[in-house]
Amino acid sequence: MSAVLTLLSAAEESTLALGRLLGRRLRPGQVVALYGDLGAGKTVLSRGIARGLGIQTAVTSPTFTVVQEYPCADGTFLFHLDLYRIADAAAALAFGIDEYLFAADGVTLVEWPERIPELLGHPGSRREALAIHLEHAADGARRLRLTARLADAVREDLRQAPVEGLAEISEES
Repeated sequence: MSAVLTLLSAAEESTLALGRLLGRRLRPGQVVALYGDLGAGKTVLSRGIARGLGIQTAVTSPTFTVVQEYPCADGTFLFHLDLYRIADAAAALAFGIDEYLFAADGVTLVEWPERIPELLGHPGSRREALAIHLEHAADGARRLRLTARLADAVREDLRQAPVEGLAEISEES
């Protein structure tokens, strides 16, 4: 199968559903890098991932706090980082980002990961972040491109239990 999965999400509800599916697949120590412009759906997808991890509290973008920690029922955490206000890897390390990346006690979501590419692992290594690229599409839809280890698993999950408003599209679309 392909290492890339491109999906078109017709509505916020289908993006949330994809996030729930992803959340059920993620394990402590994994990092998800969420790329996309303002309003592309990163926080909506994050909210869905939180629901998939069993978190029921409100999930918001930590733009001003940089990090939000959400406890999971199994004793692990969801670490949600928003690096919009962080200049680079040196600034991220100064606030202690290394405590969250690839943490054994939680899943880490990183919004604006382009600020810290050198901290997100190396392609093919066990410490490689899963990248999800979100883009605006026509009619309020979102295009989501998943790479790395979860693409084939998510593709199979969607074959077994399709999500209304979510469709796989070719890269050329």
